[in-house]
Amino acid sequence: MLTALSATAGETAAVAIPSGANGVTALGWLLVALPLLGAALLLLGGRLTDSFGPLLATLLSWGSFLVGAAIFVAMLASDPGERASSIALYDWIPAGSIDVSASLLIDPLSMAFVLLVTFVGSLIHVYSLGYMEHDPDKRRFFAYLNLFVASMLLLVLADSYLLLFVGWEGVGLASWLLIGFWNHNPAFATAANKAFIVNRVGDVGLLLAMSLMFATFGTVDFGEVNAAVAGAGEGTITGIGLLLLLAACGKSAQFPLQSWLGDAMAGPTPVSALIHAATMVTAGVYLIVRSHVLFDAAPNAQLAVVVVGAITLVYGAIVGCAKDDMKKALAASTMSQIGYMMLAAGLGPVGYAFAIFHLVTHGFFKAGMFLGAGSVMHGTNDQVDMRRFGGLSTVMKITWVTFGLGWLAILGVPPFSGFWSKDKIIEAAFVGEGWRPWVFGLAALIGAGITAFYMSRLFFMTFHGKKRWTEDVHPHESPLTMTIPMMVLAVGSAVLGLVLATVAPITTWLEPTLGHVEHHEPVLPIPVLMAGTLVVVAVGAVWAWLVYARAEVPEVAPAGSALTRAARRDLYQDELNETLLMWPGIKLTRGLVETDRDVVDGAFGGLSVTLARSANWLRRAQNGFARSYALTMLAGVVAFLGALWVIN
Repeated sequence: MLTALSATAGETAAVAIPSGANGVTALGWLLVALPLLGAALLLLGGRLTDSFGPLLATLLSWGSFLVGAAIFVAMLASDPGERASSIALYDWIPAGSIDVSASLLIDPLSMAFVLLVTFVGSLIHVYSLGYMEHDPDKRRFFAYLNLFVASMLLLVLADSYLLLFVGWEGVGLASWLLIGFWNHNPAFATAANKAFIVNRVGDVGLLLAMSLMFATFGTVDFGEVNAAVAGAGEGTITGIGLLLLLAACGKSAQFPLQSWLGDAMAGPTPVSALIHAATMVTAGVYLIVRSHVLFDAAPNAQLAVVVVGAITLVYGAIVGCAKDDMKKALAASTMSQIGYMMLAAGLGPVGYAFAIFHLVTHGFFKAGMFLGAGSVMHGTNDQVDMRRFGGLSTVMKITWVTFGLGWLAILGVPPFSGFWSKDKIIEAAFVGEGWRPWVFGLAALIGAGITAFYMSRLFFMTFHGKKRWTEDVHPHESPLTMTIPMMVLAVGSAVLGLVLATVAPITTWLEPTLGHVEHHEPVLPIPVLMAGTLVVVAVGAVWAWLVYARAEVPEVAPAGSALTRAARRDLYQDELNETLLMWPGIKLTRGLVETDRDVVDGAFGGLSVTLARSANWLRRAQNGFARSYALTMLAGVVAFLGALWVIN
């Protein structure tokens, strides 16, 4: 039996997890195996799979979703307390007293991610059939998509931090391959490398956290770590929590490791949708929520999570206000929305479920908007500059409507999905005592207003106002392979939040894993918070309409204020990283090289030169003349006698 701990109204309670699975749940290994098989067949099959490989990869991704849906239905039919089980795969690391098994954990939290990853990921596969139709390397592209989905599924299904780390690195590898898919462009290759390197910084945090866990608890299994937390010191638990937060910041592009996310738009647009909606950037939120027992025992680490989330949600929103590149504006939006989720996860039991709730709804409307951006690019010769769009609603009606539903959802306009999930985070941020609810609550509220402005700016600049495209551009609607996934995601953007809030509450579904938490009243009445949120959203949207829909948008961006110029350059995050990390690192390595060359190599080189010169001098004494040897012997005798005379 494995043991997990869940926070229940501020207390911890043991939850037994059976070590075996029965019925359809025992097929959980297929969730990872099917897309992994697709990646292997397409990569190893080579050109033989060119004709059918993309379709095969898409079908295998849908197969994984069907397995997940079947397991979900079976879990619904069981009692809530019996919805967690472990599937043992094989004995992974048998080493004396250390015996690590590779097992999958099927529980409500992991299944929420499984359904999101497989459904949204499969829709992106379908969309890619149209988007990548004419790319000569589309087989390789679909292989990488399958690898991405398989790695993310392994990450969320792992029953230990060590197996999670395997999926964690698989996601990093797949993202590097896909962001740099068109690596013949040096800028795209650089963007992939940047994402890879920044994520490795976060990976150091996860490796050190696992090392500290093993040194403290003797295990990295989720259940065993949770069971042992109560017996560890708060300082140790805080250290583990901060290291896990560092890992989450890298993978989820949170402050201060967020600089890679905007550059990641170099990959094909379906990649952007997959990274931002269903895989990579959600992994950090999953890690924090899965480790909720650790964070509940470390208030300082929990506070650090809230601070990081609050900073990032405002940071991303400010950056999004100044981006003219459609995809980079959406990337800034993702950074900000993940910040909301991190803030909720750091609020403790009152926010864990809301973080996952918003993660799921965000997966639908953000995927829909990214695919909408890809549709716009498809119809405008791959242009991304919103100042060259305008008026596209008249020629791309399906894209306009589907994108518009995602826009209303992210703004939090009732009754669309974001209203139900993001407003719950804002409400939870205002719960507590002292200064915290006012600081974090106001940050969440201000972020909502800025979000309304920059997302409305994006929507109006792209689809409304005066037509600004050039004569060589002939906008047109995308094929059905692209628009059908957009329509499905748009339906989710419209109604999923309502369903998960009222019809099938996701908070109830997550209780067996995260525990039941009683309602907590915020420092301001809920009706006041709801009204205030809608007011700031309305102000942001109307302001954007006045500037970017009613007024004429200049085709060349004006210089703008100092803040605008800074936001265009991501608030100088790259410059800050270069100043604090890159250049000191370069100087350090150069100094070490010079020390090695001048001191170490110089010392050995000088010794060798001295020996060589000494040998050359001694060699001259060996000239082969007897009289020289006799003279040398005489000099030696005289020196010896002289020494004896001095001594005596």
